[in-house]
Amino acid sequence: MVKIAVLVTDINWFQFLRKEQDLQTVNFWNPSGMGFTKLKQGELVLFKLKSPVNKIAGGGVFTHFEKLPWKMAWDTFGRGNGAETANKFHVQLLSNRNNTNTESFVIGCTILSNPFFLDDGAFLNEPKDWKPSIVRGKYYDTSEHIGMQLWHDAQYFLWQDNLDEQERFGPPQLIHPRLGQGAFRSLIRANYNNRCAVTKERTLPVLEAAHIKPYSQGGSHELSNGILFRSDIHKLFDEGYVTVTPNYKFEVSRRLHEEYHNGKIYYDLCGNDIFIPSDKKQTPPDTNLLEWHNNNCYKG
Repeated sequence: MVKIAVLVTDINWFQFLRKEQDLQTVNFWNPSGMGFTKLKQGELVLFKLKSPVNKIAGGGVFTHFEKLPWKMAWDTFGRGNGAETANKFHVQLLSNRNNTNTESFVIGCTILSNPFFLDDGAFLNEPKDWKPSIVRGKYYDTSEHIGMQLWHDAQYFLWQDNLDEQERFGPPQLIHPRLGQGAFRSLIRANYNNRCAVTKERTLPVLEAAHIKPYSQGGSHELSNGILFRSDIHKLFDEGYVTVTPNYKFEVSRRLHEEYHNGKIYYDLCGNDIFIPSDKKQTPPDTNLLEWHNNNCYKG
């Protein structure tokens, strides 16, 4: 059984995102901080446009939900929030909060991967049991006739260029989301409980998701290829002045001191165990990727 959420969607948000090219992640935000948290990663979200359209016009794969200060949501997802600039995004949020203008208010972020947006002539009818009184959305699942029909309709648009007919219309199952940069950053934060793996720092604006093997060199946006670092440690990691060994210890290169005649705060951390996600829902760093970083990036 796979759960499907049909969510009432702002038409302007939808139209803006439909014009964007090569979006891998979109943020279905809620200014009140609420979200559709009953979904599992890999289940479906469908966009049901408001009146007067009243049609299903697209969707995506649920990645996860998190609450973020609006500025961080912009920094993480950019135009994937459905706005051209941070200022326009802020204006949209304020119009949905009765103009409660605080600089750091928190919004609910339902993060979707594999988004698809239908042309006007391809819109799907709303579910037969849909009621005009529904203002946020409704859950369905594939054990029900309506849910199964929604599943099949969505599969066609999600995978028409990637799966053959047998795969496309096989038994419903969770979909492995194709993560973009924004979803990767957000998931890494959640995977490390919003704290730096080395320093345990929890100040959200200075925490950054680092790729162990850079994306530009063939690394993926998978959780196993990421670690959450404080921004200064992230920069040193990318430049090879620090690393994490395959047994999860933090190491600092002698060249940091040789080249910059400083670095005491980092050498004091050298040899410490990093924080490793251990919950069954979390993913630790891939030891093979850590070895790759040790051999190909670390300055020793």
